[in-house]
Amino acid sequence: MINRYSTKEMESIWSDTNKYQKWLDVEIAVCEAWSHYGFIPKKSYLRIKKDSKFNVKEIDKLEKVIKHDVIAFTTNLAKSIGEDSRFVHLGLTSSDILDTSLSLLLVESGNLIKKEINKTVRILTKLSKRYIKTPIMGRSHGIHAEVTTFGLVLANWLDEIKRAESRLKNAIDTCSIGKISGAVGTYSNVLPKIELRACKKLKLKPAKISSQIINRDIHAEYFTALSFIASSIERISIQIRHMQRTEVLEVEEPFSKGQKGSSAMPHKRNPILSENLSGLSRVVRSNTIASFENIPLWHERDISHSSVERVIGPDSSILSHFMLTRMNYMLDNLNVYKDNMLSNIWKTNGVIFSQNILVKLIQKGLSREDSYKIVQDLAFVSWKSKKDFKKILLSDLRVMKKLSKKDIQECFDFKNLFKNAELILKRVVKS
Repeated sequence: MINRYSTKEMESIWSDTNKYQKWLDVEIAVCEAWSHYGFIPKKSYLRIKKDSKFNVKEIDKLEKVIKHDVIAFTTNLAKSIGEDSRFVHLGLTSSDILDTSLSLLLVESGNLIKKEINKTVRILTKLSKRYIKTPIMGRSHGIHAEVTTFGLVLANWLDEIKRAESRLKNAIDTCSIGKISGAVGTYSNVLPKIELRACKKLKLKPAKISSQIINRDIHAEYFTALSFIASSIERISIQIRHMQRTEVLEVEEPFSKGQKGSSAMPHKRNPILSENLSGLSRVVRSNTIASFENIPLWHERDISHSSVERVIGPDSSILSHFMLTRMNYMLDNLNVYKDNMLSNIWKTNGVIFSQNILVKLIQKGLSREDSYKIVQDLAFVSWKSKKDFKKILLSDLRVMKKLSKKDIQECFDFKNLFKNAELILKRVVKS
């Protein structure tokens, strides 16, 4: 992933140094298991553990000649170990190292992403509580619908992010498996108990069954979880972009000192953070398709998945972490314009309370069909004439025959929804 959309923490996880360290961790865990069961001398294992060193540049040079990354790695490793290097990679195939270490990388990445998504949950919880009684115009199809609260808008995001967090947690658990089962998964030159002990040392579960590799539907679950996160981030970003439009201006992204919005128009304050997140979410989702394409491999394995994973593994993980850190900054520094929210509620002269009038008329004995026609006709009069809907209702004999002035007044009081808003928020926060 390009530096522009990277974080140092996640870049470090997917660095060559960390990749080879994970390979070494797997090799040493297997050597320890062989030693534990008496198949290699304990002194040899201890020497391997103590003396094993690798050099990234030398491995890269060797791979250009050998054309095999794992052999280049073990060859380089042997230089630091000496004679006891013969016990390294004993009974293993390359995918024992590659797939088990990939699991370690996905778990490490997933946990870093989970840490960031925990921040998102905390920020949204804080903001939901702060604005739970702040009225805002609810919109369906982009059109004014009924009043809600900004706190409930945030709580809706919070609930979705919590689900994304849960999916990620499950995906990390699914990916927490290793395989030390040999060339086609039959333990032809290694023992199941070696796999069990090595995996336990690496804090992984041994795969119930494997071929030369761990099945790729397992990895696809991780990338799918990242896609859910990306899609939720985009949904939040799109709504912020809509709410920042000049005609709406209910919220606004942070705009830092010295920031410029346009090379041509000095007045511009554009929602570039949200737009950036909308774009990056497309990359994360598209990578998920590639992860699904990796599932149908030939027989016990072909190598077509390898090149894909070298790209989507780091890219999706780095992007997901970057997107969460950017969104957390944006949410934590969001400019909220409560006066504009209130002003927008009354832009349509009160027609948004039409359902309250409809229900009240039905409760007073009028049929639903007649009630709907009366309210719709009067709402359209208000809409076209730009006259106050409440005044139109009060001057209509059909309405006043059924409703009192107090009845109508109550229909335009949206403060009653605050009680339900707090109830809903409690359900979300407790979940």
